[in-house]
Amino acid sequence: MRIACAQVLSGADPAANLDLVADYTERAAADGARLVVFPEATMCRFGVPLGPVAEPLDGPWATRVRAIADRAGITVIAGMFTPADDGRVRNTLLATGPATDAHYHKVHLYDAFGFTESRTVAPGFDPVVIDVDGVGVGLSTCYDIRFPALYTELADRGAQLIAVCASWGAGPGKLRQWELLACARALDSTSYVVAAGQADGGPANSSGAPTGVGHSLIASPWGEPVASAGPEPALLVCDIDLEAVATARQTLAVLSNRADFVQVGKAESRG
Repeated sequence: MRIACAQVLSGADPAANLDLVADYTERAAADGARLVVFPEATMCRFGVPLGPVAEPLDGPWATRVRAIADRAGITVIAGMFTPADDGRVRNTLLATGPATDAHYHKVHLYDAFGFTESRTVAPGFDPVVIDVDGVGVGLSTCYDIRFPALYTELADRGAQLIAVCASWGAGPGKLRQWELLACARALDSTSYVVAAGQADGGPANSSGAPTGVGHSLIASPWGEPVASAGPEPALLVCDIDLEAVATARQTLAVLSNRADFVQVGKAESRG
């Protein structure tokens, strides 16, 4: 399966960012990719009020992404913002393409490193796996990558490839953490991980909002990078061998070898 990872630098204008989606999607399709993964906040960068930007999943921005995916004939995963019921927004991934129209609301909100995403963003609750040409593709967003249980759950639900779409915050050690965590989650789930980040746009703005560090990568089920980008905008196109997922899950059987701690505790109490 050929996949693409679109490391773009989103601005504050959703219409202009649609041009980026169209350009990178067309290039990915021309290179034979069946899936292209864009970062979190593709619709609009962080650091501006998100309420006025957010649109429903049947609104004009998402509708335009669907048209782009339909024209290119491939599946597109891209980050956007949708309205929540309580006046906040949801940090949403739209996944659309041939026989696919799904979404994922970010579960783990970035209340860390001095930023409080939960002030303006409401959490989601449900893991999501989509089908792309018969391949299970799990969806996750940025801070989710620090929570291994989500990735093993996605694998349990059939994911062989997991997308993590991010606008990774800069700071001491943060780039190393990004690269390390992407490879670790691939090992945890014995899945390919496509870690698509916003390109490095320079110093963060005064709001402290995460604006991206670049260095998107694709990691194998063995936790090895098989493709990577630098800080600048880039399109990674990579062939992945899905047999490697089956081999890794048979050889490094962490999914099947997991202990059920509830049952272990019950056995110990009976003893």
